Amino acid sequence: MIETPKIDRRVARTREGLHQALMSLIVEKGYEEVSVGDVCEAANVGRSTFYAHFTGKDDLRRHGVGHVRRSILDRHRETAAVEADLRDRPFAFAVTLFEHGRDHLDRYQALVGSDGGSIVLATIRQTVSDLVRDELAAETHKTSPDAVPRDLAVRYVVGVFMDLLTWWLDGGAKLPPERMDAMFRQLVTQGILPVGSRASSAS
Repeated sequence: MIETPKIDRRVARTREGLHQALMSLIVEKGYEEVSVGDVCEAANVGRSTFYAHFTGKDDLRRHGVGHVRRSILDRHRETAAVEADLRDRPFAFAVTLFEHGRDHLDRYQALVGSDGGSIVLATIRQTVSDLVRDELAAETHKTSPDAVPRDLAVRYVVGVFMDLLTWWLDGGAKLPPERMDAMFRQLVTQGILPVGSRASSAS
């Protein structure tokens, strides 16, 4: 199961402020143009406070990616706890991730557009992989001997999700998260062609 470490609330607030400052500055100036001094000024903290938490700008960015992961997982758990229909829906995490992407579109685009983009996408991919693996593991007792190997199934589902997510974000996230979620689950559970079309082509 996925677990996230707990940290002191004051430490968390300081790090969140620095992370938010970095994200805002990346959107405004681009990652390469942002300095530690810029981040400290935007977050209203001293350099000594900054270096008590991070070794530099790159370290802050790496921790920021971890923050993205924690916020995604926390949001997914909170949503599943209050929306009963999500608990039994296959791959229910998807709508939460699409909503997170819509709510933080500027952040995603700034990070993915910077040289840290590969780190961000790798973190999202690993988060989705963990969620899919956990869900498929819970369904092991329902599978037949002819079932697709779990590792292959995980790679397939994650690949579909990441392609949809990047396509959607690159286009400005114009479709609602619920529509993206529906398309994702259709692709991974039913395929591209409607059942009737598959039957017709087979005859």
